Amino acid sequence: TETHASSDAYECTIRIEARCETVYGYFTDPEKMLTWKGVAATLDPRPGGIYRVNVTGREVASGRYVELVPFHRIVFTWGWEGEGQPLPPGSTTVEVTLAADGDATVLRLRHSGLAPELLPGHADGWDHFLPRLAIAAAGGDAGPDPWAAAPPVAAAAGSGGPA
Repeated sequence: TETHASSDAYECTIRIEARCETVYGYFTDPEKMLTWKGVAATLDPRPGGIYRVNVTGREVASGRYVELVPFHRIVFTWGWEGEGQPLPPGSTTVEVTLAADGDATVLRLRHSGLAPELLPGHADGWDHFLPRLAIAAAGGDAGPDPWAAAPPVAAAAGSGGPA
């Protein structure tokens, strides 16, 4: 896995032991999505179609698909639902590019339009979820997501846990 952050974007490249045709489905099929990210998902993979994933049971990422090139490229907008979110639904863009590498796939993800103060949290998120994708797409079991089982940050901070 190789990561890079610029002033407004996070980029990551990861090799996945599965063909592009397989990996693509993990961004367009709600059942496959939930094997690596989220507890509920509504996906309508067509330009203008909804991209909505309840990531942890508390935080919901929401946007629209912008571009889909089967087995090679997926672009969708991204933001967080809820009052007071600094990143409203659809306010940033996630670009996923898939390139064949033998029977494997090199996935490049670029999440752009992020304010500098929001880059670290989104980098942590993608760094958490993309290895789970690599396991699931290769036919493995990524297991329960510890982030979905964790208490909300505010509750953890109030209880003396990590903030």
